[in-house]
Amino acid sequence: MKNYSKLGLFKSKGRIIKESNSLYRTPFQRDRDRIIHSASFRRLKHKTQVFVNTEGDHYRTRITHSIEVAQIARSIAKHLKLNDDLAETLSLAHDLGHTPFGHAGEDSLNECMLNYGGFDHNLQTLRIIMFLENKYLKFKGLNLTIETLDGLLKHNGPIKDLALVKKLIGLKNLNNKIKFSRSASLEAQISAISDDIAYNNHDIQDGIRAKMINLNELIEINFFKDIYNSHKKKILKPIIKRF
Repeated sequence: MKNYSKLGLFKSKGRIIKESNSLYRTPFQRDRDRIIHSASFRRLKHKTQVFVNTEGDHYRTRITHSIEVAQIARSIAKHLKLNDDLAETLSLAHDLGHTPFGHAGEDSLNECMLNYGGFDHNLQTLRIIMFLENKYLKFKGLNLTIETLDGLLKHNGPIKDLALVKKLIGLKNLNNKIKFSRSASLEAQISAISDDIAYNNHDIQDGIRAKMINLNELIEINFFKDIYNSHKKKILKPIIKRF
């Protein structure tokens, strides 16, 4: 496809609250930096991915997971000549609203909040970046670009039921600038795929480290058996420890 590179989002539609552009950073680089410097991003270090990090220094947390997702997304987007800054930004921010204790924590909190509209970690991410972060004098939240808001809102795909969005975010707050039924940008879809790639790999690695699963159990799955057979000779070689 000759015009494939033109599909990337290299020009922003702007922000809900107008700001002048930076002389040194693109709007999406600026979004990324605001996310990294937010209190919500720092709090991810205490949120479990699967295993409790106090049991060891090597298990992933939500913050290390987000960094791994960002690395994968940036590599894919750059290879496809898409906007790697936007893909990285969405990846770093996608779990800002996640609960501790993974999806079990989210399910429990949703049950507790049923009388108040329920709980959804993607919408909680939007609440954090739009209302709860309080670092700037001129506005609440981080005032990120429309593209970043759109990508985070649609992390799991187009929005078909607006009731929860209306209750927890407020449609007027999005200024009619987001097409809810339209698919997210390619960069946002890359971020979502990178999320799957990251946790499918590192959750298995952490599981092996925790001795909850082993290679013999994994090779019962044909997909892993093929990988194992192609690397079996290397796996069986003794590992030389270097200090």
